[in-house]
Amino acid sequence: MIKVALIGAGKMGISHLSILGAHPDVNLVGVSDTSKIVLGMLEKYTKFPCYTDYIKMIDEVKPDAVFVAVPTRFHFDVIKKLIERDIHIFAEKPFCLSTDEGEELVALADSHNLINQVGYHNKFLGTFQEVKKIINGGHLGDIYHFTGEAYGPVVLKKEQDTWRSKPSEGGGCLMDYASHVIDLINDLIAPIDSARGSSIKSIYSKYVDDAVYSILELSNKVTGVLSVNWSDETYRKMTTTITIIGTKGKIISDATQLKVYFKDDNNPSGYSKGWNIKYVTDLTMQVDFYLRGEEYSAQIDYFINAVMGKVPNTINTFKSALLTDRAISKIRNNSKQYIS
Repeated sequence: MIKVALIGAGKMGISHLSILGAHPDVNLVGVSDTSKIVLGMLEKYTKFPCYTDYIKMIDEVKPDAVFVAVPTRFHFDVIKKLIERDIHIFAEKPFCLSTDEGEELVALADSHNLINQVGYHNKFLGTFQEVKKIINGGHLGDIYHFTGEAYGPVVLKKEQDTWRSKPSEGGGCLMDYASHVIDLINDLIAPIDSARGSSIKSIYSKYVDDAVYSILELSNKVTGVLSVNWSDETYRKMTTTITIIGTKGKIISDATQLKVYFKDDNNPSGYSKGWNIKYVTDLTMQVDFYLRGEEYSAQIDYFINAVMGKVPNTINTFKSALLTDRAISKIRNNSKQYIS
């Protein structure tokens, strides 16, 4: 059994708490949050030891691993203290507010030989995993263009005032929404090398961006378009779509459906020339505990298995999350240059 603690019992923290509490290889030894209301509810309805001071919790319960689900601006200090105590870490996305912070944490985690993972859950979705297999198998040929999109109804009026509306908390469409798409592009095709013609727009928010548009060039010289808007009321919930075009075919994939077109008959098993459609229900492995989607349980299963030495620590590492942070910085800096 792996002794696990949680820091931050907000929306994602409670989701992680539910999955961890049902995990057969996890002994949940503590929960920390600054909200007395949240802790009061947890103390009333659960048996988890609760703390307002996460350092006190760590020193008392001595966990093997900790889930960090606090606002991004606290990531650096919290994660650094955990690394210094030789604790394995799962952190929510995005990784850090600055690339300098991320680089320091990557080096520190490596020097302590710790398992580390950041919560970009899309990599555990069956549709996007299938996209990666098709690309890695060379079945699209030479990729020459892509489009990464995400739309949803997060900020739809000016009066909203939460952490999402505060740049110092890690809020904003680029950090919170576009990071998912950027991370997928980095993983599926190649890391983002540069951004051009970037436009970061505020629609309803006063201090942060609500939409991001950019032309991206990857390290392999493939170019494509990023289009993300979290103030789009025509969507019921966040929808992320990746379109990839190569010399042998084309892929259009979101979280629920994969559509792929092959130009000839030399295709992977289960696919034919022309259009093929696969659904996430056909591509996703079953998990022991379902909450919000299999991908949330799958990413936690992978982290726990990595801590137990059953799988390599190669998916959603601090290093890969730092690549996403760097791309965010490039898009933001290019936007400032473009405006001026």
